Amino acid sequence: MKKFKIIYWIFTGLLVALMVLGSIPDIMSAPDAVALFNHLGYPAYLLPFLGIAKLLGVVAILIPGFPRIKEWAYAGFVFDITGAMYSSIAVGDPPSGMLVFIIAYILIAGSYIYHHKIIKSSSLSSKNTLTI
Repeated sequence: MKKFKIIYWIFTGLLVALMVLGSIPDIMSAPDAVALFNHLGYPAYLLPFLGIAKLLGVVAILIPGFPRIKEWAYAGFVFDITGAMYSSIAVGDPPSGMLVFIIAYILIAGSYIYHHKIIKSSSLSSKNTLTI
């Protein structure tokens, strides 16, 4: 189980860093973020909403407990990355930009999978100690 936790925290730490670093310019409506949204054809007023949603997702993943909220946070990250990738493809951005999305999907999947492996292994160990 210790190995699962280490791998989980590597994936989760990188995912959290990616989402927090992506949310700060959105919340502040930084000129680069506004320019990107204009390029994608979206109104700038969505930026703070998306930034705050990303931060709330990070909080949901980091706080222990609340399994249903964690599931929704992971789903929200997938929706966010999928929407960003689709928008990028729709406006004709070069395929070289897809690497960031692939990395994000890997981080989300790794964190999610190892979160569930930890839950499963802890529930198995608690069942083994109860049936003595």
